[in-house]
Amino acid sequence: MRTVYFDNAATSYPKPSSVRAAICSASNDYGGNPGRGGHSYSLRSAEMVYETRQLAAGMFKAKPENVVFTLNCTHSLNMAIKGIPGSKRSLVISSMEHNSVSRPAYALFKRGARVDVARIGRTDEETLESFKRFIKPNTGCVVCTAASNVTGRIMPVREIARLCKDMGVPFIVDGAQAAGITELDLGMGMNFICVPGHKGLLGASGTGLLISDGSFALDTIIEGGTGATSAELDQTGFMPEHLESGTLNTVGIASLLAGLKFIESTGIGSVYNHEDALCDIFIDAVKDISGISLYRRGDRFVPIVSFNLDGLPSETVAASLSDMGFALRGGLHCAVLAHRTIGTLPNGTVRFSPSVFSSERDTLLLARAIKKLSKDGV
Repeated sequence: MRTVYFDNAATSYPKPSSVRAAICSASNDYGGNPGRGGHSYSLRSAEMVYETRQLAAGMFKAKPENVVFTLNCTHSLNMAIKGIPGSKRSLVISSMEHNSVSRPAYALFKRGARVDVARIGRTDEETLESFKRFIKPNTGCVVCTAASNVTGRIMPVREIARLCKDMGVPFIVDGAQAAGITELDLGMGMNFICVPGHKGLLGASGTGLLISDGSFALDTIIEGGTGATSAELDQTGFMPEHLESGTLNTVGIASLLAGLKFIESTGIGSVYNHEDALCDIFIDAVKDISGISLYRRGDRFVPIVSFNLDGLPSETVAASLSDMGFALRGGLHCAVLAHRTIGTLPNGTVRFSPSVFSSERDTLLLARAIKKLSKDGV
């Protein structure tokens, strides 16, 4: 039976044909270790890595040396949050954060840091007032998601960035649900953007980026071989090697290069418009189903719609939809703070998240399946 994939907020699938081709050819084309030798194999790999770094720098309005390759967005966030010296003293996070922010914050809390949680309100104005109450000149750092992985709500990160700049406080943005889909770059005022390579950027799993404006230096949480200043036991201070210890994921970076090129040629606006239109079609098709609850509060959203059917556990609904040929995610989505904020604990929600390759026909078929579940049960 054919299964239609609507779980792109977790990881994008299918990948563009160019990304699949890059993964298949990378082991043959880029066999050398980039930055670890002067021979042709190493140099060829290094050229590809730098091309990817340049392309990402252009997309996020950064300097190439401030684009760091990581394993995933969680890795990037941990490097940024734990690497800011002041975070060991205090930090502010939002009430809609993914566990990749809330767990590092809690780990710092257990070591003595003060952690304040700014509540995301019904409006951006309420949200900003909540952040204003907590951001002080001595705040170690502020972290906020660009868009919720549960509701899709786009947060007022540009305005939060202004608050942080006025106080001289570093601002870290979790771009997991926004990168490659909607506007997100350093021109919006944040100091660090953390993104996965495998979601909106369409690369392979095991890829991510930590992007900075260079205003704040990070302490390392990993040290090791960098190919720079190798005669010294101190970790090199040169960026990006300062934060890139060990051999890079060359195959993954090659896939990310292909994904970035696909987005550049397609246009972020076109990607967003297609996926957002499918969300509108989905909402219109299911909104009158008996017992359905849709969780959308705010004015602006990335292409995510969470819902529940009365009396049915979200994971049971997702499992039943899987049996009917649709891949959606049910549960807490690794975001307990967000579900606490919107009042969906302990059940969580079922999440619909289309991609640039999703179709209106499949979206309407999904809506029909949900209607059947509502009527017949599971």
